[in-house]
Amino acid sequence: MARAALPGSDSDRKSLTLRRQLISCKSIDKLISDSEEPEHALKKSLGPWSLTALGIGAVIGSGIFTVIGTAMAGQKFDTPEISNTPLIHYLLTHTAMAGRPGAGPALALSLVLVAIVCVFTGLCYAELASMIPIAGSAYTYTYATLGELVAWIIGWDLILEYAFSNMSVSVGFAAHIEALLEWFGIHPPLQWISPAYLPTGLQDLAGKALYEPGWHFGFNIPAFLVVMVLTVVLVRGIRESARTNNILVLIKMVAILAFIFAAASFIQPRYWHPFMPNGWTGMLSGGSIIFFTYIGFDSVSTAAEECKRPQRDLPFGILATLVACTLLYGGVAISLSGIVPWNSIMGDGAPVVNALKRLSLQPGGANLRWVELVVLIGAMLGMISSILVFQLGQARVWFAMSRDRLLPNVFSRIHAQFRTPAVATWVAGFVVGIPAGLLDIGTVSNLSNIGTLFAFVLVSIAVLILRYREPERHRAFRAPFGPVFPVLSIIFCIVLMMGLEVLTWMAFFIWLFAGLLIYFFYSRHRSEFAAAR
Repeated sequence: MARAALPGSDSDRKSLTLRRQLISCKSIDKLISDSEEPEHALKKSLGPWSLTALGIGAVIGSGIFTVIGTAMAGQKFDTPEISNTPLIHYLLTHTAMAGRPGAGPALALSLVLVAIVCVFTGLCYAELASMIPIAGSAYTYTYATLGELVAWIIGWDLILEYAFSNMSVSVGFAAHIEALLEWFGIHPPLQWISPAYLPTGLQDLAGKALYEPGWHFGFNIPAFLVVMVLTVVLVRGIRESARTNNILVLIKMVAILAFIFAAASFIQPRYWHPFMPNGWTGMLSGGSIIFFTYIGFDSVSTAAEECKRPQRDLPFGILATLVACTLLYGGVAISLSGIVPWNSIMGDGAPVVNALKRLSLQPGGANLRWVELVVLIGAMLGMISSILVFQLGQARVWFAMSRDRLLPNVFSRIHAQFRTPAVATWVAGFVVGIPAGLLDIGTVSNLSNIGTLFAFVLVSIAVLILRYREPERHRAFRAPFGPVFPVLSIIFCIVLMMGLEVLTWMAFFIWLFAGLLIYFFYSRHRSEFAAAR
């Protein structure tokens, strides 16, 4: 008789239990208790300043030294195509563009917009991280608020976000290796130090074509090697990784300040006119392109289980990261746009260093050769710290999803000696390293951007849901002004997503569709909620 109360057929009952599983949320208390099991416990060794350094290491280094050129100059193709057009432009005008417009000198305004979004979103992350100090970041937060299906989607999205962020930084690192070798008069074969795919070709400083647009035979060996070397560092332990990162961050900040002071006397205000050459579309597109570099505070939250006092240290690390990085970003953007024409750095993987190189060839610029070397070394070390933090974040997402049985158990195995998720770290290394040897910086940064913004939207929604569902739960930190900041975070993130090109949206949906196939044919059957069906 009891079974008769359920919908009539077996298929109806299975459908009902499946729906229940998809929206099942994992208790916050259970998430915390699971993380404390000895076989899955991570070593707690990070304090507030180490967390801040991790965040700065992720944010400063990738965008300032690499993608800032693409954000300022945009990306051009031979013919207008819908796939290469920012979604918001196509929806408003129904016309195609030949690539993405850059922000030009107005990138300074783009960075202000990005900073505002990051403040709203960072406060949401701080509130959740202080409540749920568990590895996995947005994945864990959505598992506790939006249910298993959405948690899987965001976990799959975070893998995309971190992987393509590091591919982008690795390609920029290789460009700086090339510049360093050139500084010493060494010229290795170009095919082994540049991506195999170059959608806009490759030109030297004089504008001479080195490679035509498209694929060519070769592999970016420096981009691959830097990822694999840092994978070894991460496998050996989070404490060693954090100490390494702290040193790199200090050197990187010295290099950034050296560039700003050296460039100050060479600024030509005429380069700032027109200030907004591509209008509001260009400003929005520039912000969308460079946004991925701000996910350092997201990386801070992925290390929650390794914090000594997460309720206090995580909000501090996230907010301190945002303040420091916004100030440094603004200084570099204003300086760079004032010393070179904004449209001269299109497709440049090392725009800051190459701008100094151009200045050193001008009368009175000979001494800049040494500044160029300082900035070059600082930039390379900065990108190393970015890769280090992003790889840490990606491996922790694999680890968290495996511990929840949504991915194979092998990814949550802890190294017996180093107490780190070694298998997940090695897999993440190869997932990033191989594509980094093949793809260009513009191609790989787009997917990271849309993945980052999508994660931010869901985190902001999670804050609203937890405030409604568990208002009595202790919050060591609360985003101010009630629901205002989470709602503004959602709105601004969606606006920036609209600045990404149509092709990026298509690739993003293909990635999500592949993830859903894995979930429905594999992960949901292994989930702890599957046993209740």
